[in-house]
Amino acid sequence: MSEPVLALPEIRTERLLLRPLRLADAALIGLYAGDARIARMTVSIPHPYPPGLAETFVERIAAGRGPERVWAIDAGAEGENGMIGLIELTPTGGGAGEFAIGYWIAPAFWGTGYASEAVEAISDHALRAGALRLLAEVTQDNAPAARVLTRGGYDYLGPGETYVTARAALTPTFRYARARAA
Repeated sequence: MSEPVLALPEIRTERLLLRPLRLADAALIGLYAGDARIARMTVSIPHPYPPGLAETFVERIAAGRGPERVWAIDAGAEGENGMIGLIELTPTGGGAGEFAIGYWIAPAFWGTGYASEAVEAISDHALRAGALRLLAEVTQDNAPAARVLTRGGYDYLGPGETYVTARAALTPTFRYARARAA
């Protein structure tokens, strides 16, 4: 059985628009991802963040090259670019219908509930669209991210370890999952 292809619709929540990336997002992605506080809490964002990487990333995602589906988390008014973070789903290769979810929010917007709102909306969308199970992993020193997942209906699976590019080290993690209801 092949992986379900998850569509990339715009998703509106109470305060957010979760939308496909636009080339205009590259400048804000570069600015936010260049913050060491973001890079250290994600798996693959390097620090320092290289010039041009955000543009290459947006072009690749917009062209559909790669397995991940990425939404901009946009808190702006209609017609303005209010991108404050990203959220993505990536097939894990661990079985049909299993995806990893990852997200980050710019530090200026931490503690606002935007991450929880985005994770719940994308998780609900993915499970309705055919995903069977969503996996997430957060560094053990990122308690707010763990709270976002538990608020979003994710169950704690146990400790883990993953390589974090910005730390250039294997890093202790907590692993979570949310499955489609039977």
